[in-house]
Amino acid sequence: MIYQLTPALLDAMVLAIIEREDAYGYLIAQHLKSITSQKESTLYPVLKRLQLEGCLETYDQAYQGRNRRYYKITEEGKDKLQYYRDEWEEFKSVADDILKGEEIDG
Repeated sequence: MIYQLTPALLDAMVLAIIEREDAYGYLIAQHLKSITSQKESTLYPVLKRLQLEGCLETYDQAYQGRNRRYYKITEEGKDKLQYYRDEWEEFKSVADDILKGEEIDG
């Protein structure tokens, strides 16, 4: 896609993926591949920041003799995701009006 993913939109997508099910970094990166060419290594600072903001919690689970770190959304993360969803709907509505050449309320 030609459109860039902003940090807020990336946060929203990461939270939405984790809201569906607890997930580990590689799995989250695979979900994001359909919309962004972002490397997996750039995802981990996003996950860490969301964790520090109280939006995510982590836990480790054994997998094939190693520990895999899973991310789980918190109530604060769900609230932030809902905020992002509301903002997205408003943005999308205005963008659609502009792109379709419709009258825009100013």
